[in-house]
Amino acid sequence: MLCAIGAAQADDQILQRVLVEGSRGNQLGVADAASAGSISQQELAARTVYRPGELLEAAPGLIVSQHSGEGKANQFYLRGFNLDHGTDLRTSVDDVPVNQRSHAHGQGWTDLNFLIPELAVRLDYKKGPYSAGDGDFASAGTASVVYANRLLQGVASVSAGQNGYGRALLADSLDAGQGSLLYALEVLHNDGPYTHPDDYQKLNAVLRYSAGYANNGYNVSLMAYRADWNATDQIPLRAVRDGQLARNDAIDSTDGGNSHRYSLSGGWRRTSEDSASRVNAYMIANQLDLYSNFSYFMDDPLHGDQFAQPDRRVTSGVNASHSWHQHTAGSNSATTIGIQLQNDNIFNGLLNTQARRPLAVVRRDHIVESSAALYVENSTRWNGALRTVAGARVDSYRYDVRSDRAANSGKAGDHLVSPSLSLIYGPWQTAELYANIGNGFHSNDARGATIGVDPRTGAAVDKVSPLVRSRGMELGARSSWLPGLQSSLSLYRLDFDSELSFVGDAGTTEAGRPSRRYGAELSNYYKPLKWLSVDLDLAYARARSRDEHPEGDYIPGAIEGTGQLALTVDDGGPYSGSLKLRYFGPRPLVEDNSVRSKPSLTLNARFGWKLRKGLTLELEAFNLTNRRDSAIDYYYPSQLKGEAAPVNDIHFHPIESRSLRATLVKSF
Repeated sequence: MLCAIGAAQADDQILQRVLVEGSRGNQLGVADAASAGSISQQELAARTVYRPGELLEAAPGLIVSQHSGEGKANQFYLRGFNLDHGTDLRTSVDDVPVNQRSHAHGQGWTDLNFLIPELAVRLDYKKGPYSAGDGDFASAGTASVVYANRLLQGVASVSAGQNGYGRALLADSLDAGQGSLLYALEVLHNDGPYTHPDDYQKLNAVLRYSAGYANNGYNVSLMAYRADWNATDQIPLRAVRDGQLARNDAIDSTDGGNSHRYSLSGGWRRTSEDSASRVNAYMIANQLDLYSNFSYFMDDPLHGDQFAQPDRRVTSGVNASHSWHQHTAGSNSATTIGIQLQNDNIFNGLLNTQARRPLAVVRRDHIVESSAALYVENSTRWNGALRTVAGARVDSYRYDVRSDRAANSGKAGDHLVSPSLSLIYGPWQTAELYANIGNGFHSNDARGATIGVDPRTGAAVDKVSPLVRSRGMELGARSSWLPGLQSSLSLYRLDFDSELSFVGDAGTTEAGRPSRRYGAELSNYYKPLKWLSVDLDLAYARARSRDEHPEGDYIPGAIEGTGQLALTVDDGGPYSGSLKLRYFGPRPLVEDNSVRSKPSLTLNARFGWKLRKGLTLELEAFNLTNRRDSAIDYYYPSQLKGEAAPVNDIHFHPIESRSLRATLVKSF
C-alpha cells in the first residue's frame, strides 16, 4: 500500500491517536474497493456489544448471531451467506488467523470469545476475493482486528447486569526497558435469560511487549483464554406452540462445552524510504469439548441423540512480505511479494453421548494439514485520477488423515492459482469509482478429501475436492460530496464451484451444488454536527444454486437483507449516548422456498456519564423493545419424547430478552 513516509516514523502512541480520530468513511484515495474500510477505536468503543464477536458488526452488512451457549463460536452472515461458524469470512487478530481448518464442528470455526474489545484500536474489513494477500476463507470477506501496542491510559472496569452477568477488566501499559509492556486481565460470568442458565465462565489474559515505532519495531504477545458453559440449543417451534416448552427452555440440559486457547505470537516491521518489510509468526494451542443435541430422540429413543465433538490442535505459521516503492514523475507504485505458511496438527472426533458421558465412538481422526502460499501484488498510481492494484497468489495444500477406519485414512493435496485486479478512478476530489475482479477459494475439511465410507453406516461415499474455487466481480463508488457525509455503494457477484461443507454432526462431508450470489450494499456515515454521527448500512443479496434440481434453487439459510441504523451523540461533555437498530431479514429454510424464517429486529442503547475526571458510568440496554424474535432458524426433522416418528419443523434459538448492564470505568 502506498503511504506517506513521514507516517512511518511516527511514534506508536502518536499513530494510535490518529486512529482514534479517524473514520470508517474516510477512505478516498486509500481503499481498493468500495466495500473495504476501517473502523476507528472511537467508533468501536461507542458500540453496544452483547458478546465480543459482535464487534465485527461494525463492518457494514455483517451480522453476528448465536444459536447455542455463549462459549460456542458465533454464527456469521454476510453477502448472501450463512457462514455458519466462519467459513468464507477470514478473521484475524493482529495478523494471527482465528479460523480453524478441519474442525470437529465445522470448517473455518471462528471462536472470538478471547477478544477483549477495549484493546482493539482498529477493525479493517474487505469483501470479495480481490486481494492477493488474502487466501483461504476470504471469498465473502475479511475482518482484521488490530490490538494496541500500548494504552494511552490504564483502565479498570467492573460490570453487572441482569441474568447473572458480571465482568471485570484490568488493563494498562508500563515502560519496560526500551519498550512497553501491556497487560490485560478479564473475568466474566453470564447466565443468559434461559431456564437452564448458561453459567458461562470466562478467564482471559493478554501480555504484550513492544518496542520501536509503528512501522519500525516489533512486538511479542502471550494470550490465554479458558471457558466452560451450558447451552440452550435451538428448540422445535411445535413444542412452543403447543405449550410443551417456553421460548427459553432447553430439551437436553446437559448440552454445553469447555474450551481453551493459548497463543504465542510476534510481529516485526521495518520501513525505509523505498521499501517495507514485515514478518509475523504464531503458535496457537486450541482445545474444545462440545456437546450438542439437535434431533433429541430421533436416532436413539432410549439414550437421546446427544453427541460430542472433541477437538484439540496446535496451529503454527509464518507470514512474511517485502514491498518496494518506485517513484517517477507523475506516478508511483509499490510491489509486494509475500509468503504464508501454516501447519495444523489436529486430533478430533465424533462420539455418541448421554449427559456428556460417552456411549460410542463414531470416528476419531489425527489430521496434519499443511499449506504454503506465495503471492505478489502491485499497486500503481498512474496519475492524479487512476490507480490499479493487480496481484496473484498460488496456494498449495497437503492433507494427511489417520482415521480409526482404514477406509477413511489417506493423503491428499491440491493447489490453486488466484489472480485479481482492481481499477480505481477518481479525477474528483470527493468521489472515486471502483471495478474489481478476482478468484478466491475456501479449503474443505481434510477428512472429506480422504473419506471412503460413511462412519455411521459404513456405506461408500465419494471424496471431495480439497480446495473450492470462487469467482467474484464488483462495481462500486465512494463519495463525500456532502460535507460530513461519507457514502459507498457496491454491486457484486460471487460464484462458487461447489459449496462443500463438513457435516460435523454426522461425521461426513457433503458436496454442495454450484452457487451464485449477487447483491448491493449501501453504507453511509454522516456527521452533520460535531457532537452527532449517523450510520446507515443497507444490504441486499440474492443467492441461488446454479444447477437444475427438482428440489429448487434456493440456498437454505442464505441471508437476503440486512440493515443497521446507529445514532451517536457525544459533545465532549459529561454525557454521551448511542442507539443502534439492527434488521436481520427473512431467509429461505428449504430449497423450494416453501418454508422461510421471520425477520429479526433489535434496538440497543448505550449511555455514558463522566462522573468526574477518569471515572465514567456506562449503562447499556439490549433488545429495548423486548421483541420475541429468533436469533437463528433451521428446518429439519427431529423427534421429541412421546412422538411416534420424526417431524419436519422449524427449530429456533430466541434472541435474548431485554436486559440492562451497568459498567463503572476508572481510567488512570
